[in-house]
Amino acid sequence: MPWTVDQLTGYVESGLDADLARWFPDKERVGVPASTRPVAPFLTRLPPAAATAPAAFDRRVRSGAMARFFDIEDWSYAFEFEENGEAILDSDYETELSDDDVWSLGCDGGGNYYVVLTSGRVAVWFHEEQVIEAETRYDNLDVFLWSLVRYGAVRAGVLDLSDVEDDFRSLGQPGAQVPSGGHPGEFATSKGQPAGPPTRVSQPGGPESRPCLFYRISIDSYRRSSGRRVNGCKGLPWGS
Repeated sequence: MPWTVDQLTGYVESGLDADLARWFPDKERVGVPASTRPVAPFLTRLPPAAATAPAAFDRRVRSGAMARFFDIEDWSYAFEFEENGEAILDSDYETELSDDDVWSLGCDGGGNYYVVLTSGRVAVWFHEEQVIEAETRYDNLDVFLWSLVRYGAVRAGVLDLSDVEDDFRSLGQPGAQVPSGGHPGEFATSKGQPAGPPTRVSQPGGPESRPCLFYRISIDSYRRSSGRRVNGCKGLPWGS
């Protein structure tokens, strides 16, 4: 049966290490300096149940033993937006947030930051507009990291897209699926066998924005199966 959001509760603590060991045994390890901003003050702003996963992930980041399965760097983890001259706008493009309102996990490879919000949800800070995207969010950090690990495994060729597509559908996370015709949950591919280039994602109320996670998997699969290049995709973590 496909996974549900509730079933992934506790993934960071009980499942992440095994997945990284299985699919990324030779990946470079994450390393951040001891002076990296502590996560404890941010955790106090989260609902108690939502603080468990960020605390567990922080311990792994600082341990020096976790595989670097996305851009977790000494400059991207616990990134301080204000200190670096960056603003943080909420998704209404008006409300100004501060470093107290978000916790940076790392980058997507295109200049955008994955951040935990004080609600416990995970969102993307889109660098071109300095805004927290509304339509590419995840319910919590457990679901986000489960998704990102499998995205990386599919791209690395160690996991078949068809093995996880039903799980992505079941989880229904906007940040991992491609809205097609404005209906979240509809995919641009069928069982990982694209018939043509996947369509791009448009953000309501704003210009064409960064593709969702599943779109990235789909477009990468299309490139491999067709041998064709799909250009002009903003924010992709690899060259077009």
